[in-house]
Amino acid sequence: MKTLDVAEIRKDFPILQQQVYKRPLVYFDNAATTQRPVQVTQTIVDYNNTYNSNIHRGVHYLSQRATQLFEETRMAVRDFINAQNSCEIIFTRGTTESINLVASSFGKAFVKQGDEIIVSEMEHHSNIVPWQLMCEERGAVLKVIPFNEEGLLDLEAFRRLLSPRTRLVAVAHASNALGTINDLKTIIEQAHQQGAAVLVDGAQAISHLKVDVQALDCDFYCFSGHKMYAPMGIGVMYGKQKWLEQMPPYQGGGEMIKTVTFAKTTYNELPFKFEAGTPNVGDALALRTAIDYMQRLGLEAIAEHEQALLRLATRELTQLGWVRIIGQAANKTALISFLIDGVHPYDAGVIIDQLGVAVRTGHHCAQPVMDHYNIPGTIRASFAIYNTEEEVYRLIEAVKQAQKMLH
Repeated sequence: MKTLDVAEIRKDFPILQQQVYKRPLVYFDNAATTQRPVQVTQTIVDYNNTYNSNIHRGVHYLSQRATQLFEETRMAVRDFINAQNSCEIIFTRGTTESINLVASSFGKAFVKQGDEIIVSEMEHHSNIVPWQLMCEERGAVLKVIPFNEEGLLDLEAFRRLLSPRTRLVAVAHASNALGTINDLKTIIEQAHQQGAAVLVDGAQAISHLKVDVQALDCDFYCFSGHKMYAPMGIGVMYGKQKWLEQMPPYQGGGEMIKTVTFAKTTYNELPFKFEAGTPNVGDALALRTAIDYMQRLGLEAIAEHEQALLRLATRELTQLGWVRIIGQAANKTALISFLIDGVHPYDAGVIIDQLGVAVRTGHHCAQPVMDHYNIPGTIRASFAIYNTEEEVYRLIEAVKQAQKMLH
């Protein structure tokens, strides 16, 4: 397996070359959004300067060229996650819209009063609130899989929650607050035994793990471009064709129709039935560039580099003696959440930032996780392809300085 040349990779990310507060920037907020290489931003410039046009139906050259590239991007995403068909790839604004799409359309088609939806206690709010809204609308019941102190889902409790009324299980591939990589194979197999569909929130996994939706056998898989070196405002909802064909459109408008009269409208075929309106063409093309960029570096090499940084940060923080790591599953993405004894995470985050290190503080849109541990939030450092061991040591020194100043 090849190793990453991080020094060369960093040249592709001009934003990392700057100083903040007269110190070289250390960017450890990758779980919120990754930075973009010049190859990705250049794709957007090329689109805007060369073939900006509304896609599909246009007979002129620019429209034909933009349409071709857009649909080639759909095929690239299909191959990246090993979907069976391109029509199973729906472009959205991101993970949140993808989940809302499924909650709305799947709910209308398959969920009735008294039916049950299962989510986990470690979900991001985006994989909780849409299901709460849908349950309120449909008269369904929301059930919750608990997790233990290490940050592992209680799969025995999950088995007990499943019933013939379970219609769908919605679970994160990896927790954005704990880093835990969930045992999707077990969850999906057991849900399917009850006839329930499974939606996977892949936002925190897509840039760290090789995702194969056919091997997982999940029914839906959702992710965002901006967590995998692509722009904000572009995302993907993968859905098995058998479900998508039965689900009603999420929105009405252009593109999603076949014929419109005041008497009746007929809907377009997949995937266009779920892509109402003018799409975000330039950013979709940039998503393909980001995928190509990751694949050129090698997903295995990326994972090994990031895991090495996680191991280093975990070891160094643990040795301090006054740091509590929240979420200690053996199988984690490159993310570490922690607290400094006796220090509010926000206060620590302000000082760490002043020392040039960007971390995320707060509940990370996962308030049930914080309630589980009875804490206000955490300090979260998350790693990516361009981060270095030297930067991890910068984080450790910043944490020491925060502890010294706030005690």
